[in-house]
Amino acid sequence: MTESSMKKLASTLLDAITDKDPLVQEQVCSALCSLGEVRPVETLRACEEYLRQHDKLAHPYRAAVLRAMERVLSSRASELDKDTASTIILLASSEMTKTKDLVWDWQQAASGVLVAVGRQFISKVMEELLRRLHPGTLPHCAVLHTLASLSVANAFGVVPFLPSVLSSLLPVLGVAKQDTVRVAFCSALQRFSEGALEYLANLDRAPDPTVRKDAFATDIFSAYDVLFHQWLQSREAKLRLAVVEALGPMSHLLPSERLEEQLPKLLPGILALYKKHAETFYLSKSLGQILEAAVSVGSRTLETQLDALLAALHSQICVPVESSSPLVMSNQKEVLRCFTVLACSSPDRLLAFLLPRLDTSNERTRVGTLQVVRHVINSAAAQMEDKKPFILSSMRLPLLDTNSKVKRAVVQVISAMAHHGYLEQPGGEAMIEYIVQQCALPPEQEPEKPGPGSKDPKADSVRAISVRTLYLVSTTVDRMSHVLWPYLLQFLTPVRFTGALTPLCRSLVHLAQKRQEAGADAFLIQYDAHASLPSPYAVTGRLLVVSSSPYLGDGRGAAALRLLSVLHPNIHPLLGQHWETTVPLLLGYLDEHTEETLPQEEWEEKLLMFLRDTLAIISDNAWICQLSLELCRQLPCYDEAPQEKNFLYKCIGTTLGAASSKEVVRKHLQELLETARYQEEAEREGLACCFGICAISHLEDTLAQLEDFVRSEVFRKSIGILNIFKDRSENEVEKVKSALILCYGHVAARAPRELVLAKVESDILRNIGQHFSTKVLGIKVETKDPALKLCLVQSVCMVSRAICSSTQAGSFHFTRKAELVAQMMEFIRAEPPDSLRTPIRKKAMLTCTYLVSVEPALDEQARADVIHGCLHSIMALLPEPKEEDGGCQKSLYLETLHALEDLLTSLLQRNMTPQGLQIMIEHLSPWIKSPRGHERARALGLSALLLRYFLEHLRVSVSTWVPGPGVAACGTHDPECELPSWLPLAAAPAQATVLFLETWIEGFSRDYRDDVAERLLSLKDGLVHPDPAILFHTCHSVGQIIAKRLPPDQLISLLLTMFEALGDPEKNCSRAATVMINCLLQERGGVLQEKVPEIVSVLRSKLQEAQGEHVLPAAQHSVYLLATQHCAAVVSSLLGSPLPLDSHTCMLWRALAVEPRLAAQVLGLLLEKMSRDVPFKESRAFLLGRTPDRVATLLPLSATCALFEVMSTPAVGPAVLELYPQLFVVLLLRVSCTVGVQLPRNLQAQERRGASPALATRNLEPCSSAVDTLRSMLLRSGSEDVVQRMDLEGGWELLRTSAGHEEGATRLARAMAEHAGPRLPLVLKTLACAHSSAYENQRVTTTAFLAELLNSNVANDLMLLDSLLESLAARQKDTCASVRRLVLRGLANLASGCPDKVRTHGPQLLTAMIGGLDDGDNPHSPVALEAMLGLARLVHLVESWDLRSGLLHVAIRIRPFFDSEKMEFRTASIRLFGHLNKVCHGDCEDVFLDQVVGGLAPLLLHLQDPQATVASACRFALRMCGPNLACEELSAAFQKHLQEGRALHFGEFLNTTCKHLVALTRPLPRSGRTSELLTTPCPAPMPPGFLVLHSEPRQQPQVDLDQLIAALQILLKDPAPEVRTRAAEALGRLVKLA
Repeated sequence: MTESSMKKLASTLLDAITDKDPLVQEQVCSALCSLGEVRPVETLRACEEYLRQHDKLAHPYRAAVLRAMERVLSSRASELDKDTASTIILLASSEMTKTKDLVWDWQQAASGVLVAVGRQFISKVMEELLRRLHPGTLPHCAVLHTLASLSVANAFGVVPFLPSVLSSLLPVLGVAKQDTVRVAFCSALQRFSEGALEYLANLDRAPDPTVRKDAFATDIFSAYDVLFHQWLQSREAKLRLAVVEALGPMSHLLPSERLEEQLPKLLPGILALYKKHAETFYLSKSLGQILEAAVSVGSRTLETQLDALLAALHSQICVPVESSSPLVMSNQKEVLRCFTVLACSSPDRLLAFLLPRLDTSNERTRVGTLQVVRHVINSAAAQMEDKKPFILSSMRLPLLDTNSKVKRAVVQVISAMAHHGYLEQPGGEAMIEYIVQQCALPPEQEPEKPGPGSKDPKADSVRAISVRTLYLVSTTVDRMSHVLWPYLLQFLTPVRFTGALTPLCRSLVHLAQKRQEAGADAFLIQYDAHASLPSPYAVTGRLLVVSSSPYLGDGRGAAALRLLSVLHPNIHPLLGQHWETTVPLLLGYLDEHTEETLPQEEWEEKLLMFLRDTLAIISDNAWICQLSLELCRQLPCYDEAPQEKNFLYKCIGTTLGAASSKEVVRKHLQELLETARYQEEAEREGLACCFGICAISHLEDTLAQLEDFVRSEVFRKSIGILNIFKDRSENEVEKVKSALILCYGHVAARAPRELVLAKVESDILRNIGQHFSTKVLGIKVETKDPALKLCLVQSVCMVSRAICSSTQAGSFHFTRKAELVAQMMEFIRAEPPDSLRTPIRKKAMLTCTYLVSVEPALDEQARADVIHGCLHSIMALLPEPKEEDGGCQKSLYLETLHALEDLLTSLLQRNMTPQGLQIMIEHLSPWIKSPRGHERARALGLSALLLRYFLEHLRVSVSTWVPGPGVAACGTHDPECELPSWLPLAAAPAQATVLFLETWIEGFSRDYRDDVAERLLSLKDGLVHPDPAILFHTCHSVGQIIAKRLPPDQLISLLLTMFEALGDPEKNCSRAATVMINCLLQERGGVLQEKVPEIVSVLRSKLQEAQGEHVLPAAQHSVYLLATQHCAAVVSSLLGSPLPLDSHTCMLWRALAVEPRLAAQVLGLLLEKMSRDVPFKESRAFLLGRTPDRVATLLPLSATCALFEVMSTPAVGPAVLELYPQLFVVLLLRVSCTVGVQLPRNLQAQERRGASPALATRNLEPCSSAVDTLRSMLLRSGSEDVVQRMDLEGGWELLRTSAGHEEGATRLARAMAEHAGPRLPLVLKTLACAHSSAYENQRVTTTAFLAELLNSNVANDLMLLDSLLESLAARQKDTCASVRRLVLRGLANLASGCPDKVRTHGPQLLTAMIGGLDDGDNPHSPVALEAMLGLARLVHLVESWDLRSGLLHVAIRIRPFFDSEKMEFRTASIRLFGHLNKVCHGDCEDVFLDQVVGGLAPLLLHLQDPQATVASACRFALRMCGPNLACEELSAAFQKHLQEGRALHFGEFLNTTCKHLVALTRPLPRSGRTSELLTTPCPAPMPPGFLVLHSEPRQQPQVDLDQLIAALQILLKDPAPEVRTRAAEALGRLVKLA
């Protein structure tokens, strides 16, 4: 392109710069930049000329042009020649200073141009800028800004000019009166100073290395004088900040003596501004620079300003920091930098200022001071080295502060101290102790963690920070190792540090391991040199006890055990090997559990075993005694932790048991009794456990000590003192007695059995009895305290269990047995009979269980009292509590019931005879007959338990035993009672049933003989047989006997009586009734035809009342028996059942399917009923023009529901196979004609109200019920694969809906063809009658079904093709458009199912499809759409001469659909166009080729169609069009870019496409097509520049660029902003032609 074309292109874009739309304006600028990237000089000249010629252009547009020039210059300034650079510099200078007013956007853009040019042509730019500096005249603000920007952008180029610049600017500083000008001066002086400092700092790279600070000092001081003494006093805050910002870097350039001279005024002046400005970042930053400058020159006057400086800076650091304000955060950093400068120059003065402020109580002051101290410790470590003692001593008061923010700050300071050796100094221990104290804070007292919106940036709690700090200091700071070890050990035992045990143990483990690596000498602790450390005994006891609650405190159990294992050399030298083996096992056990799953008792036993083994290995009495002493001392430490204190008592007992010194044992036991807190239940239990464990080795001493304590003055005094306070005495005295009683119980339970028996009555029980009861005036008075009672029961239970478990129990004569049993029964009777509140009842019965087993045996009266009392105490309780009523209550109930069962079986065991069993049954008999259900249930359960126990443990042959009258009474009944009343006993316990039958028969005279009675007697063995099947068969035989003997006139009466018995609450009676009914129907049902409706109705009503699970199967059998004799009558009766069918009616229908022959009859009858009546009736429409509602008729609906129930039974399979075609066709047609059909109004109301629980849960909606029935039929016929395929594809749901029914039928046909092909011939033969059905829906369904069959090769394999084509062709003229459309789909399916048959039927198929294109008057007919889809599938398979005749007609007919509003038509037509091109490859007629070329433009445009399917069709069509365009490169490009699934870069594709399009010999469309392409509303329209972008030199003359530009100029005025934007983009792309 010539220069004039380039100029015209640029001018066109520049003319569009005035567009009102910002996006268009931005695109114009981008296009100018695109021009500038290729032709920077021409573009810049065009911009310069445009601005010069359009002097009246508004400044926003001038600024836009200047910004475009700046962007070009930023990357292409090096390509400018000097003349062009000079021209641009003059233009930018002129634009920048055209107006004296401040127009920032415009002047900023011009300044940016000068700065961009100045990077390459600094001399010319500076020359121009200096020319703008007139002596005695204020310079333009933009000039100052440009000079400032240049100083930063090109410091090495500007600094040599600084003297000249300053000499021009300084004289007019005093003239500047406007704040904006002064701010510009300040900004310039700041940048000048920063540039000079950069220059001086990098002299090795500077062009003139001889430049020194002195070159600027005088001028800078002159400027400083004006800024500080005049401008800083301004009331304008912005100006003051600008002055302060400038003074910071300027102070480094001031002469040393001048700076020293000005500091007394400069520093107070800066500090004074802190009170005037909220945003102080710039003040602090400048102050830091000034301080650095003062320190660098060794200023002495700085000392005099220190107090004011420190006060001001300290007040700044105390300002609370908000994370939402970055400037506040930055200000804090700058203030801390100032403190660093002062710390390096005046550390003493700084500490003298800071440390006293740590004593203040103000939170902000203290937190801020601590922050400064921490910063100074880290940043000025050398200067603070000799100040460590002072800093440590000043932390005394902050350590006492309870504020969480102060605590956090203190912890951070201590962390810094640890890294710099402060904690090694005297007083460092207090810092360590403080950290440990914070680690011990309880979590519930910590402040909540702030949420995301909190203003507090320190989200971690004090405890979390302290734990992390302690661990990091212990593990990462090597110099702290000798400080922390073994010092941290002293924090293990004090109670106040309990919360810190886990982090302490972890740190100590790490320190100990490091010590071990250093050598044994370094690891062993010298306790003499560390008197404050806890002894090995104290450490062992403490760590072991806290391990009993291993998951508290972040898992302190595992941490304590690890520390214990590591410390073994310091505890005892013999423990190493054993602990290295056992401790990992304990840790592994903890890893296997969680806090919820850990069995506490098992864990404690493991720890006690660990302790016992440890003591056995040590085997040193002195060591063991010392450990026991230390454990006793630690008891008060656990007053607030009852569980751990309980375990500590067990540890004491274990340790005393291992001690060999009896004196020590007695002494410690006495101390425990004297110091125990008896009011606490857990402590009483722990004390008792301690005595019990100790008694294992010291039984005599333990018992003696208990007696000595009772006789001791301590015990008597305590009782006497308590008696003074009458309101407290009784309760507290009984707590002491409770503990003593428990002690005796645990002693008996744990002491050696061979020693206990001798002490039971003489010592243990005697003392227990004395403590439980007291005498007042010689009268024995027992306590009412339930706790004391429970302790007594527990202790007696333990004593009894100990006696029973002894090997000498058989020879032991327990003289106090009867007394104890009577006492226990008294306790049981005292409990409330209707509620269960305490475990006294359970424990007392358990005690009686053990006592019963001990000699001597109880007398008959005592046994009876025990049985009667316990039963009365338990049987009358309220029903069993549920889980929601309380898990503990339910658990107590079950445990109490088990205790009763154990007691009764124990009593039976003592008298394992029929008489003994009879006695038990007699006691249970009143409860078995109780009117309360829960009492009967408990009694029967106990009876069954006792019977099972008796049978399992009886050693005498059962056949020799005749049940006694007591047991037989359970089954006695009036011999004259009616049959229905005694038949339930056939399912009763075997013995009772046998006895009852004998009694009933014995009711007749002895010499009476009857064959029925003889036969009944022969059935006796069957009734006692344990096999339920044999028992049921025997009952059935009894029923058969009765049925045969029953007179005819009593048959129906007996049946109705039996029906009434079905609802009997006694299940045995109900079972007997079902047996009788079925026997009567089987034997006599043939005479009941007239009674079938009545029988079915009564049976249905009784089923709803009956509760037994056995009733329904029996009723099903009854209906089956009736149906085998009267099938039609039963079917008609059941069809009369109301809808929806209840669950019982459903089960009755299913009973008819158990036998194939009967099932086939039932299915045939139901199909007949379904087809007899019309499927629906049309109701009148209330509104004119409204489609009448279709309402389902009842009989077919009932038959459909019945069919479903019958076919839901697996046994119906053979019958379904026999009637497969009829069932399938009738149900499919039923589905089709019920789509959209409503239920009758009465059934709709029931559906809305919701079905009752007894009703079936199936959907009663007509179509859904038909679909479910069809699905069930396929399942029962073995077509599971068809059903599964439909399930996976959602076909059933589609069949139910009007919108999806057609697709559902299609998927059903597809599944049938794939998985049930051999059944199709008979199905199609049966379906033929429905092709001309009067119901349109049935024609649609059958056509869809047949059409899909052609999609499978099964049509050809089964020789169904011709018949299917004939059936479809017959429906081509159907009045229903859906049928005609489906016919076309079926014909097209031949391409998939039988592609080799398409050529044979080609003319017929093409004629049908082309005819479908012209179907009806609707231009968007669905038939036409189906025709296009079908043609796309067939054109590749028909003969070419068959297609050629209609090719042009099809192409012309589908062309309007390319731009259809409907996505489906666009997709189908474009894809068909592609298939037509594919068929014509290599044989494309010119007439069709014109259609191809004419279709390129819309195809390219629709590549960006918002619908993905349309875009995909365009990709395919263009790929197919490529070979017909006779351009291999274009075809290859289509193949490369338009592959499916590949991301399309539209610009790249159009670029490539247009490159090859211009190579075609056929004339290309130009401006008209360009306009069409650009104005098409697509996301990325094709720019016309692509059409000529890659044209060859010989073709470029053919390109009329002027015409393109002219067209684009028109589009730049289009009302649509998107079009204007794309037009500007296109102009930018035409740059390569310019």
